[in-house]
Amino acid sequence: MDINQFGRTSKLDLTAAVKDGKTCIEDMSFTAPYKVMLPFEKKNGGLSVMLMSASAGIMEGDRQEFTFDIKSGAYLEFISQSYDKVHQMNGGCAKRVTHIKVDENGTFFYDPQPMIPFRASAFESKMQIELKDKTARFWLSEIFSCGRYARGEMFEYRFYHNLVEIKRENRLIYRDNTRFEPEIFDMSGMGMYEGYTHLLNIFVTRPENAAAFLNDVRDYLSEKESIAAGITELSDGDFAVRVLGMRAQRLEEINSNIKKLYENTGVKTID
Repeated sequence: MDINQFGRTSKLDLTAAVKDGKTCIEDMSFTAPYKVMLPFEKKNGGLSVMLMSASAGIMEGDRQEFTFDIKSGAYLEFISQSYDKVHQMNGGCAKRVTHIKVDENGTFFYDPQPMIPFRASAFESKMQIELKDKTARFWLSEIFSCGRYARGEMFEYRFYHNLVEIKRENRLIYRDNTRFEPEIFDMSGMGMYEGYTHLLNIFVTRPENAAAFLNDVRDYLSEKESIAAGITELSDGDFAVRVLGMRAQRLEEINSNIKKLYENTGVKTID
């Protein structure tokens, strides 16, 4: 039976705005098992918010809903305290829906910890992002593991479905419909993980110096060993980065360094 251990949808709602030249949390609410640490102030006047969970991980029947509203000029980074562990399930699944809105001149980094699917687990995610215009800056990174590799659980989850849709000025600019079902697909084969165990996906809106960012990321990735990676410039000038590797920590490091390259090529501080 698909039973939610918390009895209702677990929610996080957060609104960030600018006051006296600095980003502040204008409104925030959350329900079990979530809590939010006191935000960390960034040197540029922005904030970093860390999500904590009292749960051991994502269980069968869990329903989660995240909502982020980034007001004009606000600068917010969202991170999580620990890896998302998707536990074994008895035929049901867990689901998460994420709504993100970034107003003009707003900046939002959505940068959670990696996700690890246990044997027989199943997870569905849907992300809907609305960018007000080309001044709205957005970074999305996700790391997905093959499973508990050290325990021999390599691609033994039932399925992982993740739909990401990003709109700018109400026009769809990016859509990624990931559907991993190990019983159907050869997850280690060509076009999938190709012998690797971890996947990093990044979407990032176009920085002011797009050419420098593109070249810097290509140079950086080309110097790294034991990975397969590439960066693509999308039709609207935004970028997608894909990296396959063997360790979550390695991909976290790569993600962090690419983020630094992005911040150095066009992410403004708060006016």
